Amino acid sequence: MSLTNTKSNYTSVEYSAGSSIFSPPTDSSEPSSNGQSSQLEAAQQTVGEAVVKVLENLGVRDAFGVSGGGIGPLWATLDRSPIQVLHFRHESGAAFAACEAHFASGRPVVVFTTTGPGITNVLTGLFAARGEGAKVILLSAATPSGNRGRWACQETSAHTMPISGIFTSGALFNYATTVESGDEIPEISRRLALGLAQPGGFVAHISIPTPLQMTPLKAQFSLPEFSYSVPTAGEEAIAECVRLFSEESFAIWVGFGARHAAQEILELAERTGAAVMTSPRGKGIFPENHPQYLGVTGFSGHESVLKYMQEKHPQRILVLGTRLGEPTSFWNPLMVPASGFVHVDIDPEVPGVAYPSVPTFSIHSEVKVFLKNLLKHLPERLNWSPTSTLPHPESNAIAPHTDGLVRPDALMNAIQRFIVEGSDALIMAEAGNSFAWATNLLRFTQPGRYRISTGVGAMGHAVTGVVGAALARNGKVVAIVGDGAMLMNNEISTAVRFQIPAVWIVLNDGRYNMCAQGMSLQGFKGVDTTIPTADFAMYAKAMGADGVRVETESDLELALKKAISSTGPFVVDVTIDSSRPAPIGGRIRSLIKQGAILESKGE
Repeated sequence: MSLTNTKSNYTSVEYSAGSSIFSPPTDSSEPSSNGQSSQLEAAQQTVGEAVVKVLENLGVRDAFGVSGGGIGPLWATLDRSPIQVLHFRHESGAAFAACEAHFASGRPVVVFTTTGPGITNVLTGLFAARGEGAKVILLSAATPSGNRGRWACQETSAHTMPISGIFTSGALFNYATTVESGDEIPEISRRLALGLAQPGGFVAHISIPTPLQMTPLKAQFSLPEFSYSVPTAGEEAIAECVRLFSEESFAIWVGFGARHAAQEILELAERTGAAVMTSPRGKGIFPENHPQYLGVTGFSGHESVLKYMQEKHPQRILVLGTRLGEPTSFWNPLMVPASGFVHVDIDPEVPGVAYPSVPTFSIHSEVKVFLKNLLKHLPERLNWSPTSTLPHPESNAIAPHTDGLVRPDALMNAIQRFIVEGSDALIMAEAGNSFAWATNLLRFTQPGRYRISTGVGAMGHAVTGVVGAALARNGKVVAIVGDGAMLMNNEISTAVRFQIPAVWIVLNDGRYNMCAQGMSLQGFKGVDTTIPTADFAMYAKAMGADGVRVETESDLELALKKAISSTGPFVVDVTIDSSRPAPIGGRIRSLIKQGAILESKGE
């Protein structure tokens, strides 16, 4: 392996959250209405009030969670604050919604839970937030020190659950702590501010024992100014990239981490003639109708990408903001260029990991900053000629049927026409065949229109995330989901409570169909994947939402138009032909390579 680590420069940025975490008095010499000074009132605020004020100053506008006795005082404090508090039906739903609310708004979002099961319930959603690179802060309650080990109700301590990894920093949380004294608040606020200010994701956990939430602070404090550094490629790295891309043919591989650099990627591609492919999460960052677009790589990707790699043989690939993990590449050796990768990522630990034996020129930089610097120095004329003809993904041209169950590819065709092209709605796709069909067949021409979670891939992420995204976006968001995932959560009720314009399009085929199709391809027969028939339109109406059931393809247009024009939560329940094979062949081949196949045994 030839792995070149390139030093990065850092741009320092000053950051200040204001002079104080408390609202500054208009005149500190003036007594307050009760005869005490505003300064004294501020100093007597509780730990819970101080934490909430810190969060306000750090840009938090929404808090999602489920209440309980342990979190009661802090929950009430949140409810009195300018932060909008939404009570969800399950903690995991609140966490998934917070993750997607962050991506829809760019702001950090709070999740709150009570002790014990409140904390354990929320963990899957927070794993997803960490994997997706969201900025989410968990506020939880803890058992007070004097009651730990005494079988307290929903006890939350080292006696009942692991401390490491849940209440400490690690794989799940970038920062985690249990507050034992109000004196810790200044350091906690500093750590939160620093984590939120830096580029990339940040998931934190602040656990506060119930009585401490109401304990008065001893003194007022201010959040000091500090500086943080944004990594940028050094002059030597830029010069080397200019040399490589001027002399050798290259393609561009775009990931979700490059979503803020769409214009720069388009300019680089058009100036050089380089072919462009995207990860599943990167769909739309580069226009999918552009003549230089190859398609999606990895999970439910396009054969046109592999055809290009086999026939055109680019010397290098410029990787922008993707980890190249299994959902993006399947670690397929066909995706390795002749001279290796140039890999740009905000995380210096990412380049070289997915393909450890492949030469990788590693650049630690924010993608947009790197591309701006590269474009300044890239010559107008290159020493290589781009390919004039490129393979492209096949179009989803399908004539509608007038009878029979709805084919999933026909459904995607209708979604493309009436929602993707007929509105500005954000589209989300759920783990399972919903993700496979949507990723493979939908086409986007701009960033910020398509959201999926491929790493954790939790069922229920889009089913509940759609609520947070629609709230934060203050507009229509559509989730394409399976019946199995739809049965996992009940956040339609949350959308009804707050009249959030979320739309669910349910692929109702009466089974966990990705599992059914995948297991069959792997040689495992007779495994039960069926789900009793459910009418999700009636299900929606029972909770106060609106809905419609679609049983033929001729009904799709009217149903989708009704859903997209609705002002409240809406469910489109589509009876799906389960026999249509989803585009999951790459995933199955990857599983088989890893040993997930039933070997036939000789006599």
